[in-house]
Amino acid sequence: MTSSDNKAVQTLAALGATEPAHVSALFVEILARFDGEVSSIHDEASWKQFRDAWLGRKSGVLTLVTDNWLKPATPELKRVVGAELNKLRGHVEAQIEARRAAFEAGADEAALARDRVDLSLPGVTRPVGSHHLIRQVFQEIEDIFVSIGFSVVEGPEMETPYYNFEALNIPEFHPVRDDMDTFYIEVPKGAPSPLLLRTHTSPMQIRTMETRQPPVRVIVPGKVYRRDNPDATHSFAFHQVEGLAVDTDITFCDFTGTIEYFVKQFFGPGVKTRFRPSYFPFTEPSVEFDVTCVFCGGSGVSAGGGTCSKCKGAGWIELFGAGMVDPAVYGFVGYDAKKVSGFAFGIGIDRLAMLKYGIDDIQVFFQSDVRFLRQFP
Repeated sequence: MTSSDNKAVQTLAALGATEPAHVSALFVEILARFDGEVSSIHDEASWKQFRDAWLGRKSGVLTLVTDNWLKPATPELKRVVGAELNKLRGHVEAQIEARRAAFEAGADEAALARDRVDLSLPGVTRPVGSHHLIRQVFQEIEDIFVSIGFSVVEGPEMETPYYNFEALNIPEFHPVRDDMDTFYIEVPKGAPSPLLLRTHTSPMQIRTMETRQPPVRVIVPGKVYRRDNPDATHSFAFHQVEGLAVDTDITFCDFTGTIEYFVKQFFGPGVKTRFRPSYFPFTEPSVEFDVTCVFCGGSGVSAGGGTCSKCKGAGWIELFGAGMVDPAVYGFVGYDAKKVSGFAFGIGIDRLAMLKYGIDDIQVFFQSDVRFLRQFP
């Protein structure tokens, strides 16, 4: 509103308003002008300028009306001017506040629209990891043995020759050490004993018997090492579960029942089992444990009609070695061989996994190929 348009800068006398009707007409005109201008306010900057133009303390329209119309008015008109001014002030303040709320709400809606999350869009897929197949087989074996009273113990992968060989009835120059050639650790001069990477988890059987009195029922899962040339069935690092049960009245029948229970739980009730005589320095008698081929069902014939490539037509697959604990071993742990007896076994985890899941190359367990790992979630 320019000064020439703003009649509030003049007094009522200058405007020729000498009657209450004239005063009311002037207020109607100002009100109409206000309503016309307030509709054009759409942002904060113009709103502040408009607010100051109408409500400013020094030169706002309402201040001018007060100074130029109300204060110098005659007593007859002052009452009318005051009443009209109050109505005008209430209307102006309400409309200015409403306009501020309107454009702020619009700004908030615009911000919400700008920042809105579209829930209809597909989310970001976060892949969920899973246990390695070897770890899954470990867990399955542990669950089976724990269910029949065994406990799980673990031990160091670096061992002394005493625990890895000698305490298991394998003296220094025993020929069986040729099959268990391993990796030796370079130790500082003056070290009390040489160190090696264990060739089986059996050392923990000795360590356990050293700290416990019978009855003892443990399985020992873990990684072991041998100096083998890598191929489809051999690796310098692989996994085993060794088992040991020692008590006062354990017989070969207890041993066979335990092993058959495990095998049928792991491969299914349809497999058949058999023992073959064998030799291990720490068991006597010793046996090799076989099961009917899980690929041909023990028939020796493949699904295509030819000879089964897994069992070579024999219908049987060797699983692991086992036997009754040799009484000589008890002498290393302070057990009375005349009072206690027990059995031990050693299971190759990688071999069991290959048989159960039809895997023909042990190397895939160590290659971290997600295309292989994703097949066993």
